[in-house]
Amino acid sequence: MITLYGIKNCDTVKKARRWLESNGITYQFHDFRVDGLDKSTINTWLEPVSWQELLNKRSTTWRQISMEQKETLDQSSAIDLMVIKPTLIKRPVLVSDNQIIIGFDKSKYEQLSK
Repeated sequence: MITLYGIKNCDTVKKARRWLESNGITYQFHDFRVDGLDKSTINTWLEPVSWQELLNKRSTTWRQISMEQKETLDQSSAIDLMVIKPTLIKRPVLVSDNQIIIGFDKSKYEQLSK
């Protein structure tokens, strides 16, 4: 089972969804804004990837975070922020039975169909 996490109007998420569909890969889409996100899901993602890799420091939402919050950020506070503001998460997050892929990387997605 593959789950693709993101927001439906994100261009990178759209690109990933188009790729999965054009390659006949069945997936479930989980929209952060509509379906929400909890700490346990994020903690599961953080087993194979770091919170720094998951956090999108290029987002508009990141620019709205106070300097004090940015300077004191650690894994726990980053998780709390990502739950409250899921657009801080790099998108999409693809979760399959045996891996987690952050962002859209065609070469990594191609491994899914093998």
